[in-house]
Amino acid sequence: MLSNILLINCPDQRGLVFKVTSILYNKYALNVIRNDEFVERNFNHFFMRTEFSGEFDREELLKELYEVLPEDVEIKLTDKRKKDIVLLATKEHHCLSDLLIRHAFNELNANIRCVISNYDVLEELTKKFDVPFHFISHEGMSREAHEAAILQTVQQYTPEFVVLAKYMRILSGDFVSHFTNRIINIHHSFLPAFVGANPYAQAYERGVKIIGATAHFVNNDLDQGPIIAQSVIPVDHTHSAREMAQAGRDVEKNVLAKSLRLVLNEQVFVYRNKTILFE
Repeated sequence: MLSNILLINCPDQRGLVFKVTSILYNKYALNVIRNDEFVERNFNHFFMRTEFSGEFDREELLKELYEVLPEDVEIKLTDKRKKDIVLLATKEHHCLSDLLIRHAFNELNANIRCVISNYDVLEELTKKFDVPFHFISHEGMSREAHEAAILQTVQQYTPEFVVLAKYMRILSGDFVSHFTNRIINIHHSFLPAFVGANPYAQAYERGVKIIGATAHFVNNDLDQGPIIAQSVIPVDHTHSAREMAQAGRDVEKNVLAKSLRLVLNEQVFVYRNKTILFE
């Protein structure tokens, strides 16, 4: 039997945990496997993630929860199943290959439905894992036409998330609007430092002592979306920009994999322009 995950966020008030767990236990005799709560004090906002198992009527449970919780509560109820995702890539292989290997060995809580790229460089790699590959060149096309072609292909697979596995083109606000808080990007710097292109060159010029990577949701502001996961490694003056980029690849793929684990396991709330994580 699959366990279920209940996500709740609303203005904080006394007794919220009691109200929710009482319904789960007293009405349906459900078994709570894990429960996490957090209150954002600056805005007095409550977050709760509850994993439970047992038989219940979905609509009836949701109805009862809405009746006892604050009026503007947001509730998400889902089973703990694999999510469908689509990957976008360009030429770099390290993040894509890492996800394909994790998928092949059932270490990724997702079904990779396809890979889409504006170059054919990664087609042979992708097909080794029996994953469909779509080459949609941007050459000779306007940005709008190219994005429309990508969007049409993505929508054929109805993914729950779109993952930018080193996809090196900026997406328009119109494209992003189709997948609010459902596009995950890996950026090759420790944001908010060194946004945009060539962050390793920027880091080298500044003589930084650490480099890192950041996985975040994509919004209309370049590299400014809610941050999901980050990590860093030490460097020094002996590292060239190229050596920094090479060292950073391992950080990038690990941070992207961690962010996907959190998102796919429903451990992430997006609130304002940041995330609340229950690890």
